[in-house]
Amino acid sequence: MSSKYTAYPEYKNSGVEWLGEIPKNWNVTRLKHLAQIKNGQDYKGVEAASGYPVKGSGGQFTYATTFVYDKESVLLGRKGTIDKPLYINEPFWTVDTMYYTVINKGIPAKYLHYLALTIEFDRYSTNTALPSMTQEHLGNYIFGIPVSEQERVQIANFLDHETAKIDTLIEEQKTLIRLLQEKRQAVISHAVTKGLNPDVPLKDSGVEWLGQVPEHWVCKSYRYSSRIYRGKFGHRPRNDPAFYDGEYPFIQTGDIARAHKTISKYKQTLNERGKEVSQLFPAGTLVMAIAANIGDTALLGFEAYAPDSVVGFKPYAGVDLEFLRYSLMAALPALEKTSTQSTQANLNIDRIGAVQAVFPDVYEQREIVAYLGQMLEHYDQVKSESISAIEFMQERRTALISAAVTGKIDVREWAVPTQKQPEAAPCN
Repeated sequence: MSSKYTAYPEYKNSGVEWLGEIPKNWNVTRLKHLAQIKNGQDYKGVEAASGYPVKGSGGQFTYATTFVYDKESVLLGRKGTIDKPLYINEPFWTVDTMYYTVINKGIPAKYLHYLALTIEFDRYSTNTALPSMTQEHLGNYIFGIPVSEQERVQIANFLDHETAKIDTLIEEQKTLIRLLQEKRQAVISHAVTKGLNPDVPLKDSGVEWLGQVPEHWVCKSYRYSSRIYRGKFGHRPRNDPAFYDGEYPFIQTGDIARAHKTISKYKQTLNERGKEVSQLFPAGTLVMAIAANIGDTALLGFEAYAPDSVVGFKPYAGVDLEFLRYSLMAALPALEKTSTQSTQANLNIDRIGAVQAVFPDVYEQREIVAYLGQMLEHYDQVKSESISAIEFMQERRTALISAAVTGKIDVREWAVPTQKQPEAAPCN
């Protein structure tokens, strides 16, 4: 914590090993003595409408015509996302994967929310694929809290003010990342459709997503620029364990999404039975996800098998592999337009192959690849710095909340800083 915060003048042993010392004028209590923990209710049969927000463990997902509670409350996860307590100050419905709280008099709701953010959920949660918390474990969770209600209010006000400042800085960094992503996409699109020479004569490509292109470039469909072949897994269900855990790498759409440029890691392998029902892609293949996160691309750093949610590209003579990758990245909006929109968007080889792109000679392609490599390295560096800044600020936010609600810092004398008024310019 920053040196601008001071500790309480006196502390005492809480009597709870993991809680340690608390300020002398604080008491030890359990969550059940601060609020009643109530079960959310099954959402089935509740008519959806524009009305009251329906809250689940993943956030708000729809509205209902009625509510289960209409006062300030702190929602706590029962199943799934259990470690993200939520403050709410409007009538709401919450589903049966959540608990809501009826807060006792003298306990400010915002203060209880900040307390809940310090709960060590892994201390009691079940160790299963779907983490869960019981009312009993939540209710018995121990906190140290001030005796004075005024001090509880003061802690909540302090944290409201300080975390709002941190949240603003985090949002600024997230906005920067979004702008960088847009700029990155624009730079790629311009380079692979207009080239690097701003004075080159242009012609109308006749293709909506390409627009005007250099006169000497060639327009052709992706099927004429590369061999496109699809992965496969000829057994259902695809997750049958009898086909896995062998010696053959098996890449999936998640591996493509996680790769920065080249796939160097994999999470799944096939055995002899598995490889017989799948498709082998050679090392160096350009692969694309055509289901789930469609359009993600990466270069395969090793020989691997792939399912039918992945397609591979092997460029024909005169087409640079990395230029083809950048071209496909730029063509993503056009590819998305051709995808089916049933339960989820997906592509197939025919749809991809029919999309037209534009290609200069291979020497100019390589110049563009080198240029984009330099530009994108810069953007990626800035993005990495922003991600690090966000992580640092999130850690600081968590530490500040913990320090305030556990009494490590004394905020009783804190006041909202006054805004300095600009000095008037002197008269001439």
